[in-house]
Amino acid sequence: MKVLMLGWELPPYNSGGLGIACYHLCKALAKRDIDIDFILPYSADHGIDFMNVSAAAPNGVTSITHCGQAYDSFKYTLEDGSEQWFSLHDQQSRYELAVAELASEREFDIIHAHDWLTFRAALRLKELKRCPLIAHVHSVESDRAGSQNGNPLVQEIEALGLTLADRIIAVSLHTKRAIIRDYHIPADKIEVVHNSIDPTSMEPLDSQNVYRYLSLMKSLGYRIVVNIGRLTVQKGLPNLLKAAQLVIKSSPKTLFLIVGSGEQYFELIAQAAELGIGEYVLFTDFQRGKNWRDAFAIGDLFVMPSVSEPFGLTPLEAIGYGTPALVSSQSGVSEILHNCLRVDFWDIQEMANQIASVTLSDALRDELWSNAYHEYTQLTWDRASQKMKEVYEQHLKVVKESA
Repeated sequence: MKVLMLGWELPPYNSGGLGIACYHLCKALAKRDIDIDFILPYSADHGIDFMNVSAAAPNGVTSITHCGQAYDSFKYTLEDGSEQWFSLHDQQSRYELAVAELASEREFDIIHAHDWLTFRAALRLKELKRCPLIAHVHSVESDRAGSQNGNPLVQEIEALGLTLADRIIAVSLHTKRAIIRDYHIPADKIEVVHNSIDPTSMEPLDSQNVYRYLSLMKSLGYRIVVNIGRLTVQKGLPNLLKAAQLVIKSSPKTLFLIVGSGEQYFELIAQAAELGIGEYVLFTDFQRGKNWRDAFAIGDLFVMPSVSEPFGLTPLEAIGYGTPALVSSQSGVSEILHNCLRVDFWDIQEMANQIASVTLSDALRDELWSNAYHEYTQLTWDRASQKMKEVYEQHLKVVKESA
């Protein structure tokens, strides 16, 4: 079975969980003898040997350079050596045309498109190749806009892609309900395939944590609360800072580590100062590799306070690196992770209570993590890949029967 996969990012050039989920799902599918062609909007060496990865380059372009994070602008090098920069929306248009040109020379049975960024290209291919289209939804625009309407152009693309797709994959029941609510898609058209994690793929920690100041403070009796992710309205960081203010009042030996970048970066720094907790909150900006891993490991508690989180891999990653998790009840990961604390994103007082209960009790922290880690070790991508293969086979059967 040959699948043409359209995606916007893969590790290590990923800004969040989308690229990681695509990577591990494809790796698990490859073990089930699924032949995958994965087309990205940028060129890079991903070191992947279980599928073919290529970049969609428009005519007259010699290379596409990924700059910064995956949702930033892109730099094109043209045949005459000149360079051009394109915004995210301009890049989608060029990706659509380049994918159509690239795919015209390839044979495949299924089109599998990840999120709205690839839907325009996927719909063009569906029309050209007459192949079934699987639309894989990792988030909808109302999620990214913090339960608000968001960008109407993005909503239009999502609505069209989801309406014309042959099958929709949602990463959680939370996401399935959002698709039905926002786009009035019939429930029986949507299959829930939860994301997961591959514990064997987690890089081990070094003996010495890079956050030496925080390590010193822990030796003096301080406890560390960590959040890692994009600093956007979707992630609910303003409420975490309000909860932090309450925690610090009752437990002043608590520090907060905020790892990530996004449009709220300076707003959150200002908010911490206005709340009078600036000296207790450390902002690191975007991190990769050892700095990223050590941020999980230094924590006594990981908090994901998202307003609306389609899935949320970071709590699982935190558990893998030795830190228990408190997650928003408005998240997909809460559907499969049972040994964690939960709180409604808007309930600042309860969020503060739960944070303090862990930072004030090492025994609670250790018991919570031990139970969560046992659950974590049982997780794999096998179930997700099996369900995806079944979806592929169902639609290929329909194609053959109608031929």
